[in-house]
Amino acid sequence: MKLRAWMLSLAALGAATAVAAQDLKTPSSDQYVPRLGDIMGAAQTRHQKLWMAGKAQNWELAAFELRQLKANLVEAAVFYSGIPIGNVATLEPALQSLSDAIDAKDGRKFAKGLGELTDGCNACHRSLKRSFVVIKVPSEQQPFANQQFAPAGKP
Repeated sequence: MKLRAWMLSLAALGAATAVAAQDLKTPSSDQYVPRLGDIMGAAQTRHQKLWMAGKAQNWELAAFELRQLKANLVEAAVFYSGIPIGNVATLEPALQSLSDAIDAKDGRKFAKGLGELTDGCNACHRSLKRSFVVIKVPSEQQPFANQQFAPAGKP
């Protein structure tokens, strides 16, 4: 329930920001708007790190990565009018499932929720004619060798 309120608050903030900044498609020299690919690249990184934190059962880090991922998705919808906020809102059930799994420290529910989120990402890509961008549940390979994913004090 609190996730739903959070998403609605961000959506409202995003709508207000979009109205206040009508010229987001052509930012002025004093205005920085990240490229959509950069926002989505950050979201993809968060997706990977979220999975790794959940796999390591570092629920505090998983919760942090989930919050960061949600923020990336909202930024994409706010800054790029071609991405309807409704597309981000359709991810809310999967995001809520993940949040619930993290709160319960339930690895099985976490894996299911991450799969649902991944499916939702791909559905959004297809709806925007970007079906060539396919996200998958990460494999065992660890591309982030410079970060520890196990909770502090565990190998």
